[in-house]
Amino acid sequence: MEVIKIILLSVALVAIAMFGLAIRILLLKGGKFPNTHVSGNKFLKSQGVYCSQTQDKMAQRDARKKVEFESLTFAPDKK
Repeated sequence: MEVIKIILLSVALVAIAMFGLAIRILLLKGGKFPNTHVSGNKFLKSQGVYCSQTQDKMAQRDARKKVEFESLTFAPDKK
């Protein structure tokens, strides 16, 4: 009997928490969750901070340009 009370209490607490998180969506017309991603933060954008995927793509692009440039340059053999 104790286990059932604990399970019901935990289900009720989770339901209250979910309702609390969804209040903005339920009460506002066209409501949606706020954008908490790095790309949605104006201050981080102004500081040049991007999400890890974007920073990885930028680093790979820069590395590829460097390799292409090095393979095109003529460097005589030093003996």
